[in-house]
Amino acid sequence: MRAINNFFARLEYSEKWIITITAVCMSLFHLYTAGIMQMTPWLQRGYHLLFALIIVFLYFPITKREDLRFLKVIDYLLVGLSLATVLYIPLNMDDLISRAGMWDWNDAIRGGILIVLVLEATRRVCGKALPIIAMVFLLYALFGHHLPGLLAHRGYSLQRLFTQQYLTMEGIFGTPLGVSATYVFVFVLFGAFLQKSGAGQFFIDMAFALTGRSRGGPAKTAVIASGLMGSISGSAVANVATTGPFTISLMKKVGYKPHFAGAVEAAASSGGQFMPPIMGASAFIIAEFLGIQYILVVAAAAIPAFLYFLSIFASVHFEAERLGLRILKKDEIPDWKKVMKEGFYFLTPLILLIYLLAVTRVTPTRTAFWVILLTMVLSWIRKHQRMAPREIFQALELGAKNALTVVTACACAGLVIGVITLTGIGLQLSTLVIALSGGIMILALLFSMVGSIILGMGLPTTAAYIIMATLGAPALIEIGVHPISAHLFVFYFAIISAITPPIALAAYTAGAIAGADVNKTSITALKVALAGFFIPFMFVYNPELLMEGAPAQIVLGALTASVGVVVLSAATIGYMKIRLLLWERGAFFLAALFLMYTGVANDLVGLGIIAFVIVTKFFIKKEKLDIPIKSQKTE
Repeated sequence: MRAINNFFARLEYSEKWIITITAVCMSLFHLYTAGIMQMTPWLQRGYHLLFALIIVFLYFPITKREDLRFLKVIDYLLVGLSLATVLYIPLNMDDLISRAGMWDWNDAIRGGILIVLVLEATRRVCGKALPIIAMVFLLYALFGHHLPGLLAHRGYSLQRLFTQQYLTMEGIFGTPLGVSATYVFVFVLFGAFLQKSGAGQFFIDMAFALTGRSRGGPAKTAVIASGLMGSISGSAVANVATTGPFTISLMKKVGYKPHFAGAVEAAASSGGQFMPPIMGASAFIIAEFLGIQYILVVAAAAIPAFLYFLSIFASVHFEAERLGLRILKKDEIPDWKKVMKEGFYFLTPLILLIYLLAVTRVTPTRTAFWVILLTMVLSWIRKHQRMAPREIFQALELGAKNALTVVTACACAGLVIGVITLTGIGLQLSTLVIALSGGIMILALLFSMVGSIILGMGLPTTAAYIIMATLGAPALIEIGVHPISAHLFVFYFAIISAITPPIALAAYTAGAIAGADVNKTSITALKVALAGFFIPFMFVYNPELLMEGAPAQIVLGALTASVGVVVLSAATIGYMKIRLLLWERGAFFLAALFLMYTGVANDLVGLGIIAFVIVTKFFIKKEKLDIPIKSQKTE
């Protein structure tokens, strides 16, 4: 046994090179198909999945124990099975097409093997939650005909299920994997090039230079920087791990408590996924589901994203005032002119990105191809930032590794979508939601909110959204919610789940970095991002917040909603220039609710409540503003 372990130990060095070369080849393959020559969906999705499976089974081994190295033979076996099952399709495409609908047990067995491979790969990368959900759906396809009422279907054989998942575009190789193979991967790769080129640090320095001289500046830096990077990365947890060590340490340095610093980073990183223009590449998935142009999704998401980040910005400002945190010294803050002089050109890829997508309407994949090339070229402007072949090689490898979560999650989500399509359970669940809600919109929204949060806990946002877009959004649309409102509604709550206890992965990651209690960090993140739980309801009932309606209505709705989220943040923190009493916090909370539901009458009531509190507190009682002790140390 020792000899076998030693043999596999000697293989580890070669294995690392295999992983690196496969990852680089995966990125080069996607750049080639994005900018030079497109491939048919079967080939694009097949090679996309194959690259990912090979990397996953080697990069995430079955065990890391040195005395059990011999078990790595299982990883090599899984790699071999991945090659055999995935390559079987392109190598036998003509035969499979000629036998369409008449596939045999040999095809079914290969399909069953690939299903197991996808489940295992997803378990290794994303954890157990999504594979368990997929297995429940697979079992439902096999045994659902024994269930009573609406949940029953006519029943499907093992052969039918496996071949449908394996050899059609309504299973593993369906829309989720298609979006991952075309749109998502290249934008994840773009994020890797930003990171390796120094552009990521430029965005952080720019945010710090903008906010550093205000009270609580480092926290405001975290909000801006994490929002920008989160929009590109598409993963709240990955974004916390990337920007968190810098922003959290800065927040702690100026006096924020560790759990609050972690909470701000988690809330901002999560919100980055619905921040235009990229929205973590989810904007393309939403557009694909709705069959509308990408730019319409981005436009609809703009005001809700602004409201979310405004609420976090207000929360950290009020907390800074409450604690009396010092303002950083001038020499502690990056000089704005110097930052812009040394890195302003890194804004060019984002400008080009928006121009190509919004003005010239170039496809997202081709757009990503050009902005990646531009980022690489721009890095050569300054000597210390130049991307030499080594850095380019590292960016290609990093992009592929960062995309593994999305690839495996989308392939696994395809299993769920395949069962939903095969059995028609989506329509049945929509009927059930409508029946339980009695056709009352607010109840249907609450059911969908709970479903999105539960599904989103522990799942990648992309996978959670895809499942809810198939199960939850149709029910909302059927009771009268506008399609784009319905899809953004479930999408937002799938994102918020990253900071919602009891499974709040982004908050747990931030808490670990901050050295704080992870549960306390999660609860604080929930408070900081409280407005995020109201914003989806706001835009469902107020379509002007999604750019629907006359310009005057859109502007008025955005203004009153902005006031609403600010006073909601004040109520949550319990401070606005001075400590708020319990009844004053309650009054602000009530005012926020009125202002969030736009309408002249509601706006007047909300503004009236705010005016009453302010007049009572500062003019009738004549309470003095708090002068925190720490503020005496400020410059």
